[in-house]
Amino acid sequence: MTKIVGTLGPKSRSVEVISGCLKAGMSVARFDFSWGDAEYHRETLENLKAAVKGTKKLCAVMLDTVGAELQVVNKTEKAISLLADGVVVLTPDQGQEASSELLPINFDGLSKAVKKGDTIFVGQYLFTGSETTSVWLEVSEVKGDDVVCVIKNSATLAGSLFTLHASQVRIDLPTLSDKDKEVISSWGVQNKIDFLSLSYTRHAEDVRQAREFLSKLGDLSQTHIFAKIENIEGLNHFDEILQEADGIILSRGNLGIDLPPEKVFLFQKAAVYKCNMAGKPAVVTRVVDSMTDNLRPTRAEATDVANAVLDGTDAILLGAETLRGLYPVETISIVGKICAEAEKVFNQDLYFKKTVKYVGEPMTHLESIASSAVRAAIKVKASVIICFTSSGRAARLIAKYRPTMPALSVVIPRLKTNQLKWSFTGAFEARQSLIVRGLFPMLADPRHPAESTSATNESILKVALDHGKACGIIKSHDRVVVCQKVGDASVVKIIELED
Repeated sequence: MTKIVGTLGPKSRSVEVISGCLKAGMSVARFDFSWGDAEYHRETLENLKAAVKGTKKLCAVMLDTVGAELQVVNKTEKAISLLADGVVVLTPDQGQEASSELLPINFDGLSKAVKKGDTIFVGQYLFTGSETTSVWLEVSEVKGDDVVCVIKNSATLAGSLFTLHASQVRIDLPTLSDKDKEVISSWGVQNKIDFLSLSYTRHAEDVRQAREFLSKLGDLSQTHIFAKIENIEGLNHFDEILQEADGIILSRGNLGIDLPPEKVFLFQKAAVYKCNMAGKPAVVTRVVDSMTDNLRPTRAEATDVANAVLDGTDAILLGAETLRGLYPVETISIVGKICAEAEKVFNQDLYFKKTVKYVGEPMTHLESIASSAVRAAIKVKASVIICFTSSGRAARLIAKYRPTMPALSVVIPRLKTNQLKWSFTGAFEARQSLIVRGLFPMLADPRHPAESTSATNESILKVALDHGKACGIIKSHDRVVVCQKVGDASVVKIIELED
């Protein structure tokens, strides 16, 4: 029921590996534009499409922006060794060559932003806890535009890209950079991306600006924006960001540097709880780092995944583990197994009561129907909830109450016209439920009625039931709860299947 977002990259971009990932349970593919050009990601996406066709498994596409990311520019790509207690200078002069004494960076305002005693962290791609591949620096003095730092641990930086993070320091860069805008308006538009992951979201205004930018790009006005919370600033404005965004990604790698380690768990729990109550997907990152190089996660990581599920997380996002990890398919498979075990002991009853209490009275029409459908399904031990929806809102509200059984979200396409041509909407809405816990989308055939009037007529309901049987979630004599709009009225009904 818990979804898995996989990042596609060097170790996971062949049709064969992507097919394996889809079969193992990946339902959203993330394209991270912090590295690799549009052409590289276009090839990967072509392979994804081929894999989706081959495996008949749906997959949504997420574009991850670079945002206000500070990077060390290492043009020669030579490994750089840094020794503890030594000194290294960070300079905005990108013409210089990166070495053990000098690291050129892509931002000229660092010397104005930091002061003596501040902590700066440099790591590969994402920050791992590994103290041999990433380095802690302490600012000792600021000389003009350069920042002189003392090295706190010996480490070797390898590869072409290292990210730099200044702890609890405000970096004055736009959340949507010009490069991001260019990528979204070309690559994003061509590929009708389902989700935009907005890196370094710090204020609700960041989300509003991104939304305004997308609304001018035709189809992308339907793209969901997920705010990526990576620093203290984002956490301080969390409530207002949550109101604007369609979902939240908790980027624990960066948060773990901006926050003292002992505080991370509390922010995670609070943030996931708020997302749950708002009925918006919460995505947690950095769960099984050690699987980048190993076949098995550590015990702590396995517990961490299970706890995220018990806290109410919708999806687990895998970064380095699938991007450059040696075992992308196995990682997805193991994370899926841990999630399934945790779901078995998820206290749905307590969660349901909490959510109803939080929503309060009077409930909106849609909310009361959704919560009633989930309640009925649990009381009659239904094997599945089938929800007819056109915008996807009703289905997301059902998922908000975390039913113990899968919810089939049957999206009924709507016909719309721009005076020149007719088109159907529905594909976006169907794919966007691929990141919501417990929701499984199906795009209906617009020519079928929702209910059959005569015995011979193929109805959408029958198609949905057949789909459930084919997937093995519905058997004969099962009970099924159906939630749909009939005219102006919303109906929840329980059907018992014959042989």
